[in-house]
Amino acid sequence: DDFGRFSSGNWEKMNPIPGEYSRWGAFEELMEKNLTDLRGIMEASAADKDAAKGSNVQKIGDFFASGMNIEKIEKDGIAPLKGEFDKIGNMKTRTDVQEMVARFHKRGMGVLFYFLVMQDKKNSEMNIPWVYQAGIGLPDRDYYFDDTERAKEIRAEYVKHVAKMLELIGDGPEKAKVAAGAIMKLETRLAKASMTRLQLRDPKATYNKMPVAKLDELAEGYDFAAYFKNVGLTDPGEINVAQPDFFKEIGKVVPETSIDDWKHYFRWNLIRRAAAYLGDAFVNENFNFYGAFLSGKKELQPRWKRCLNATSGALGEALGQIYVKKHFPPKAKSRALALVMNLKDAFARRIKNLDWMSDITKKKALEKLDAFRVKIGYPDKWIDYSKLDISRDSYVMNYIRAEEFDFQRALAKANKPVDRDEWEMYPQTVNAYYQPLLNEIVFPAAILQPPFFNFKADDAVNYGAIGCVIGHEMTHGFDDQGRQYDKEGNMNDWWTREDEEKFNKRADVLVAQYDKFVVADDVHVNGKLTLGENIADLGGLMIAYDALNAAWEKNPPQTSIDGYTPAQRFFLSWGQVWRSNSRQKALLMRVKTDVHSPEKFRVNGPLSNLDIFYKAFGVKEGDALFRPENERAKIW
Repeated sequence: DDFGRFSSGNWEKMNPIPGEYSRWGAFEELMEKNLTDLRGIMEASAADKDAAKGSNVQKIGDFFASGMNIEKIEKDGIAPLKGEFDKIGNMKTRTDVQEMVARFHKRGMGVLFYFLVMQDKKNSEMNIPWVYQAGIGLPDRDYYFDDTERAKEIRAEYVKHVAKMLELIGDGPEKAKVAAGAIMKLETRLAKASMTRLQLRDPKATYNKMPVAKLDELAEGYDFAAYFKNVGLTDPGEINVAQPDFFKEIGKVVPETSIDDWKHYFRWNLIRRAAAYLGDAFVNENFNFYGAFLSGKKELQPRWKRCLNATSGALGEALGQIYVKKHFPPKAKSRALALVMNLKDAFARRIKNLDWMSDITKKKALEKLDAFRVKIGYPDKWIDYSKLDISRDSYVMNYIRAEEFDFQRALAKANKPVDRDEWEMYPQTVNAYYQPLLNEIVFPAAILQPPFFNFKADDAVNYGAIGCVIGHEMTHGFDDQGRQYDKEGNMNDWWTREDEEKFNKRADVLVAQYDKFVVADDVHVNGKLTLGENIADLGGLMIAYDALNAAWEKNPPQTSIDGYTPAQRFFLSWGQVWRSNSRQKALLMRVKTDVHSPEKFRVNGPLSNLDIFYKAFGVKEGDALFRPENERAKIW
């Protein structure tokens, strides 16, 4: 009736959510173990008096130490940011406003909109400039308009929070209240012009390449030619304007908003971005709204964890080099690669045996699968941090310098060939991903540990855990978004019209199923928003199980361990990977903002469609997880 509770119910009872978390599960458990491993590296680096100036060890140690020096942080207050606040206060013209946007962007702060350098969706060998909607402080544009009581409460508390933060930088209560109202009005206008999360899932909708002159014409009232010069890109070439309607509105917003309101907006964005790197008053107020009120967290993370995560974010591959030497044995990489190859073979067999896809589309699907690049553990070449200056002088300035460094790295890639050896996650990240524009699957070192990957475990357990994760990422290449990219990573219609229609009809079955899942009261899972992840979960399970059966042909399993058959152990491992307890506020926010379904439905949803699960556990008509044959989703 509820396989998630069957596989993990006792764990859920015995593992209440720690105060600093909004949810607690297998991922968070591994992240905690990882934090302990990384803490040793951080503290040793901070204590290393002989670390060469400019070395990775020196930078890691100094960044971490600057964050742990709370006495200096409190003494400095907002003084390190005084120059920035003065520049904001001196703005007088619309040109000053636009120059300030560029200044913020060069410091990695996405005010008004984002500037990015990413692959061209139709020429995946080249990086091009992108501009992308941004500029709001709530987690999703819908929060600004929803008529639910919770959304109204969030808007009211957000305005209070903004005012409190402005008071912390010296505004009187009345000035802060007026400023917060102006900020909310401006953000609401930006939100109204923004695409919804569902609209953003359409790759074609966010591909609108044009020269600067056309962008200037679209966003009349905003000088993008000057903007690109201000950020250091004198010849931007063609730009992908991800949301044309949003940028059309930008052209109106800038001249129609008063200079005083822009000053409020920039001061708020500066302090919002810097809050985590300032004194306790800023940290606590930031947590009170984003952590406690929005996510339901009960307490702030210990300082060492916050400083560790900040250091890892700023110096990810510098830290990663040390991490993999200490915690990722070479045999883990070879074992994981063997698993990936087994799953690729199983996926190929599934494609060949599909009864709904034509031979011409099958051929191209197999070519795409064969072209998958696989990255495991860590990069073959590392980011060079030699141009990043880190010292113990100021925690917040270390953060800003790291953001500036990242921006310059991105800027240098504009209109240059794509480096396919780069990674989008650090080795110490407990996660994995599929990148459609590179047609690659990536598994950082940190996830290749128990409970996901265990050298000593039964094959059924490993295939039910990391095997399903690998299959999940592979299936993303063929979900409702990933399938729109070809083997080279170009957005390209390689399907026949008939096959596309058949795929969509089968995907719609999953949409309808997940739309019916109730999260709380009258709040349901959004089947369309979560479709890609739900397809990947279903496909990952089937591919991993097929690969496991192939492995059993070479190494027959033990028929029973703890009273469970090999097939049952596979599904139990799947259920236990997604064991989780979540706070209600966090769940409600995730339904709006997360493309993943809540864990309960990630376990039960796909299983209710699998004949192999029914057979393993004797699921029959009348059981809650039973679906009639003609109502089961069958895609990959």
